Amino acid sequence: MLAKVQSERTAETAVYEQLIPAGEGWIRELQPGQVFRIEDVEGNEAADTLFFDTEHPEDHYSAINTINAQNNIYLTTGSVLKAESGKDLLEITADTVGRHDTLGGACSSQSNTVRYAHDREPMHNCRDTFMYQLAKYGHDYSKRDIAPNINFFMNVPVTPEGGLDFDDGISGPGYYVEMTAKCAVTALISNCPQLNNPCSGFNPTPLRVLIWDK
Repeated sequence: MLAKVQSERTAETAVYEQLIPAGEGWIRELQPGQVFRIEDVEGNEAADTLFFDTEHPEDHYSAINTINAQNNIYLTTGSVLKAESGKDLLEITADTVGRHDTLGGACSSQSNTVRYAHDREPMHNCRDTFMYQLAKYGHDYSKRDIAPNINFFMNVPVTPEGGLDFDDGISGPGYYVEMTAKCAVTALISNCPQLNNPCSGFNPTPLRVLIWDK
C-alpha cells in the first residue's frame, strides 16, 4: 500500500517558485530548514534529481546509504536522504505519490541506444542536462560528480528475479513530493526528456519547484 501524506503548505506562501519545462534543467541552493517541493504539473513526469552538501560539494546523495538507512529501496514520507559520508541531507515530509525510484538511474545517450534504438543516440538525455547545469553553476563540478540519482514520480518496480521494470507512472496532475533540508543543500534537477519511457507516458511535461523558509 502506498503511503501518501498531504502538506499543509500552499503555493501562495512560498518564497520561491519556478517552472521547469520538459527536457530542461534546474539547480539552486537550499538553506537548512527550508522546505522544497517538486510538483508533477501534468502527471507521469520524471524528475531526475541529485543533491550535494553545499559546504562540501564532493559529498553528494548516496542511493546505497539511503537504502541501507531506511531498509527500503523506495522513497516516500519519512525517508531521510543520505550523503556518501552518511550525513543527512533532506527528509521527505510530504508525498502525494507514495513511492519514488532510487535504482533506475538517469537516461544517457548510451542507455537510450541500448534500451530503444541506435537512432535515439542524439536525443536529449538527463546526464547531459546534469552536466550542462553543473557547468553553468561552476564550483569545479565535473562528470565524476554525477552519481546514481533519485527519479521522483518514476515507477520502477523490482521483479521477483531482481530485475527492474520501467512501468506506467503512478503519479498524476498536481502530485508532489516535499522535503525539508537538514543542512545547506544544492539541488540539481533534470526534467526528463524521455519520449520512449512509459513512466512519462511518452509525453514529457513541465515540473514546478517551490521553496518555503519553514
